[in-house]
Amino acid sequence: MSIKFTANEIRYIALFENMTGAMVKDCIIDDEHGKVTFVVKNGDMGLAIGKGGSTVSKVQRAVDKGIEIVELSDDPIQFIKNLLSPAEVQGVKVLQKESGEKIATVTADNTNKRIAIGKNGVNIERAKLIAKTQHNINNIILK
Repeated sequence: MSIKFTANEIRYIALFENMTGAMVKDCIIDDEHGKVTFVVKNGDMGLAIGKGGSTVSKVQRAVDKGIEIVELSDDPIQFIKNLLSPAEVQGVKVLQKESGEKIATVTADNTNKRIAIGKNGVNIERAKLIAKTQHNINNIILK
């Protein structure tokens, strides 16, 4: 599945890659909540964050928005866990329905469910969007 980036997303990706050395696989700009989410190549998380978070802080100042970084994984279960971090999930199952739809069911306690959902559902909506583009997962259900 190919991802088409807007000019704005391309600018953010170029800035992020130049400042961190990490390779960006996806970028979601959420102007409404003042946040940019970068999905980085598996293994590039350390580069993206930098020692003591110094690199991500520099990027945050440069874009004047909150920065969220998610590490890509070829394993859809691990990727869902990465997406919902810092929420600690107990389990993830990815099922494919007869219609071809992929649904991820995530088990977590109430505190971690609240973290995964986020204020007004912002975190879970962003996770659903990224899961769709990266692993063709149509929905994430929290239990």
